[in-house]
Amino acid sequence: MKKQPAQWLLSIASVGVVGLILTQSYGTAVAETNSSGFAATPEQKLTTRQVAALLDRSHYLNQPLDSKTGAQILDMYLDGLDPNHTLFLQSDVDEFKQKYASDFGMRLKRGDLSAGVDIFERYRKRSNEYFDLASRLLKSNLKLTGNDSIVLDREKLPHFKTKKDQRDYWTKQIKFQLISITLGQEDEKGKEKVFIDNPDIALGQDLVRNDTRSPNEILLNRLKRQQEQLQRFTDDEIMETVLNTAMLTYDPHSNYYAPIQATELQIQSSLQLEGIGVSIRPDRKNPDYTRIVTLVDGGPAAKSGQIKPNDLIIGIAKDGKNMTDVVGWSTREIVSLIRGKRGTPVTLKVRQPNAPEASARTVTVVRDVIEQEESGVTQRVVNVQRKGIDETPKRIGVLEIPSFYLNYRARRNGEEYRSVSVDTERALKQLNAQNIDGLVVDLRNNPGGSLDEVARMLGLFIKSGPLVQIRDNRGNVQVFRDDDGGAQLYDGKMVVLTNLASASASEIFAAAIQDYGRGLVVGSTTTGKGSAQIQLDNLALGSATLTQRKFYRVTGGSTQNKGVVPDVKLVNIYDDATFGERAQKNALPWDTIKTAPFKPEGKFSATTLATLNQQSKIRQAQNPQFVYLSTLNKIRDMEDEKKPIKLDINSRRAKMKLVEQKTLEAENQRRKALGERPYANWSTYQAQMDAKFEERSQMKASIRPQLPEDEAYIHEAATLMLSAAPTPVSAP
Repeated sequence: MKKQPAQWLLSIASVGVVGLILTQSYGTAVAETNSSGFAATPEQKLTTRQVAALLDRSHYLNQPLDSKTGAQILDMYLDGLDPNHTLFLQSDVDEFKQKYASDFGMRLKRGDLSAGVDIFERYRKRSNEYFDLASRLLKSNLKLTGNDSIVLDREKLPHFKTKKDQRDYWTKQIKFQLISITLGQEDEKGKEKVFIDNPDIALGQDLVRNDTRSPNEILLNRLKRQQEQLQRFTDDEIMETVLNTAMLTYDPHSNYYAPIQATELQIQSSLQLEGIGVSIRPDRKNPDYTRIVTLVDGGPAAKSGQIKPNDLIIGIAKDGKNMTDVVGWSTREIVSLIRGKRGTPVTLKVRQPNAPEASARTVTVVRDVIEQEESGVTQRVVNVQRKGIDETPKRIGVLEIPSFYLNYRARRNGEEYRSVSVDTERALKQLNAQNIDGLVVDLRNNPGGSLDEVARMLGLFIKSGPLVQIRDNRGNVQVFRDDDGGAQLYDGKMVVLTNLASASASEIFAAAIQDYGRGLVVGSTTTGKGSAQIQLDNLALGSATLTQRKFYRVTGGSTQNKGVVPDVKLVNIYDDATFGERAQKNALPWDTIKTAPFKPEGKFSATTLATLNQQSKIRQAQNPQFVYLSTLNKIRDMEDEKKPIKLDINSRRAKMKLVEQKTLEAENQRRKALGERPYANWSTYQAQMDAKFEERSQMKASIRPQLPEDEAYIHEAATLMLSAAPTPVSAP
């Protein structure tokens, strides 16, 4: 394998921090933040100039950051803060466009964030107006019946022209949320009765919340929590919102990350973090509290012997000295306090659930490097037998690739490091030693990663030749090749399993296997993210990913936008209209370049593929798992948030009962087909699902049982692989 000069990132980018917080519910209450006193520091100004220069001179589009682009960034910023067009009035939008549209880009070039801060201030003001109205309404008795209706998805609708229209809609939002909470409480009480009447269903877990709060109290508390969260919104996060919006205006995968987010990006790509080795999530009974779910073996928390699963985190002293009360904080904020430099102390104040505050323990631990072992490549063997064909089951290796990870920093520093290609090579050797009859490479939900790594991985399966083509913004094409003389670590039958969440580097891998005829690609059409980003860690603050190249198949076609179309389609569990590159704003277009001369190892004929699809459709229509998933897709499509929804609790309850009935019927049909006992009612079904979810969440990934609906894809992919072999391609 030829070593390439640059390390390219091929991963799905994260959403901006404000968008993440503010789209969690319809109508978010925003508190008084300290942005009114936001005076940009020299580092923030320099970072702003650096990001602006990158966009102006180095992006793949060669699109200058001029007045036109600046106006587009402004539009994107307004929509990012208010995606549902419910907070800003039309007069606000008109005012900001008149003031800033012509020079928004030039301001960024000068390091001037004042326009973005000014808009954020108005956003804060309008949001506080919403919170004030919500607070008043929730202290009264709102009527939850009537003939009113609401359109939840207003992205394509105009902003309100008057405050009256805006407040009328806000009132409807509050009613809708109260109806949802009320119906949710009814559902929860039904489940809790099952747990109380049949304690064994809880599998030894305390799953009864016994929440006595009214729907009004719950919603008011939720909005207050969101308000307090934004009170802690830092100047760096406001800067991140502005700069990330500027980058997203160029394409969906150019991103700016403030320092905290930059740490997250590094963790995702390297599977390594510096912390104490715990997994956390909001407490089931009271989301104001954060609960420790599991401890990493050998991690600082586990070694202390004083931190236990199920502990509630009450306070954190990031520096080991100054304790901060974190009740009501988000898990993201708590993670940012716990993580820190290796060798530094962090102090946690914790207590067990249902224990008095006086029993809280204060524990100081020293941060260390935590290797996320369970996040890497895993391998196993499953037995697959085709009815009427195989006398004995075939042994099929399953290679699960969660991402194309690489610890860049460790490699750069000459240290021992983890990478997906090294882990895959080790896994393949283990599978080869077990004499497998075929291999399923599972790339479902794989977001991508390192281009170097996917090229090395392909070299394990393909004899030799070009693997992927990369074109820069000047039209120069670079070809990544496997020139190892035809060596293959695995040369047997194989199939690649994809879905709509398989992106970027996953698409390069699937496309090459498909183009070389090394194996089938089955599942769903992939994301369609055919661009390459370079990671920039040399900014004054934080880091960035910038799209500088697009990649192409060896046949010359891009995977951008179109994705990789599978040879055989399986049930798609994702909504194409809201997921993947084709649903993204400002996505780069699909195009083609010249073919890179290559020699396919085989070819599946059109007749073979047609037969495989026909046979698979018959099996899917008979397989209880695929029938179940197809039915859930139809149930999901029953609700259209672009259409008016009645604000009448009786109407909503009837609709909810219909959805519950159809879902329960789908589940019971699956159970009957498998010879299992059907659930007596919806509450029993929900209670058992909750208990199983809690039990699974506390298991390590290595011992967590596979979900039967997930395994159905593995077995169908293996069956397809065993049913057809590619026709060898003769040498010219």
